Amino acid sequence: MTSTTISTSPPLLPTPSIESSQPHVPGDPSSFSQPQDFHDIDDQTQLLSVSWNQDYGCFAAGTSRGFCIYNCQPFKETFRRDLKSGGFKIVEMLFRCNILALVGGGSNSHYSPNKVIIWDDHQSRCIGEFAFSFVDLKLLHQIETLANPRGLCCLSHHSNTSVLACPGLYRGQVRVQHFGLNMMKLINAHDSHIACFTLTFDGLLLATASTKGTLIRIFNTMDGTRLQEVRRGVDRADIYAIALSPNIQWLAVSSDKGTVHIFNLRVRVFGEDSSSQQSSVLGPAIFHQNSSTSLDALISPSTGANPGSSLSFMRGVLPKYFSSEWSFAQFHLPEDTQFIAAFGSQNTVIVVGMDGSFYRCSFDPVHGGEMLQQEYVRFLKTDSQPR
Repeated sequence: MTSTTISTSPPLLPTPSIESSQPHVPGDPSSFSQPQDFHDIDDQTQLLSVSWNQDYGCFAAGTSRGFCIYNCQPFKETFRRDLKSGGFKIVEMLFRCNILALVGGGSNSHYSPNKVIIWDDHQSRCIGEFAFSFVDLKLLHQIETLANPRGLCCLSHHSNTSVLACPGLYRGQVRVQHFGLNMMKLINAHDSHIACFTLTFDGLLLATASTKGTLIRIFNTMDGTRLQEVRRGVDRADIYAIALSPNIQWLAVSSDKGTVHIFNLRVRVFGEDSSSQQSSVLGPAIFHQNSSTSLDALISPSTGANPGSSLSFMRGVLPKYFSSEWSFAQFHLPEDTQFIAAFGSQNTVIVVGMDGSFYRCSFDPVHGGEMLQQEYVRFLKTDSQPR
């Protein structure tokens, strides 16, 4: 159990120790200082983490020397802070504004791993810190979970909903807290331990994977109903990331098998307009169908369906495996590198790897199959080599 305090003490990241190519332009929360060429980064710099911002338009890279921010479309380094006193293992953006949350990391970091530093780049200084310690505990709120070594936790980003997902008290269980509605739902998602999950932007749909890594399931967070189940593969896999497209039409999964899988979702959400009072209070109407006989009515005519076994018509007679939905499109990557994926614009998927690589690929929304690589960038040199 931990306590959280906030301080506005003098900057923890002293301005003189920070290097950037040009001063930041004040007053524009979406602009950053002009970047150095990303190929100029020291070969000894270690990449400690990568993470998307909330709309997947940017990603942050925590390094052993500081952190960098990259724009995805077009790809470019938009911001960098190189620190003399160490790096960060966690860097989280707040959409595209100047506020970042940082946690120290790396062998040479002078920044505590149990403090979250709130950094304002307009002021080039720390504006606060959240310190986690056992001194002077004052419990404000807590959610008890099963042991959570992966640090699994997910928040919705919609202005009218406040939804949090975290592990429950039992293996394979996810707890969903709807703070705005003052309600909680426990979802028994898998038989094995939870490995990865994500929420839609409004927090009304949840996609989960277990440590077995073969199945991904989609749930209604309001009532816990399982809406769809898709199969990544047969062999056990470590799921690195799950992403849902903004229109809730596609789902992407990356794993240690070196393939990004794309699935067509047959879940349709109505009434999700943020201006609708009913959607913000009662949630959207979620329409789904498990019967293959009426599947066509739920899938847009301009897109294809996930492939299944030729013996799927014998569901209920043959083992469940034969009625599985398999991935609609695939993109192959090196197996020895951790990748996270997200959806770009116009049927594209963007992928960032812990080997310092960035990919953009496209998929055919009608026929699926192997995705086409559109762009590759090596934004940070590491010991791993790209394919």
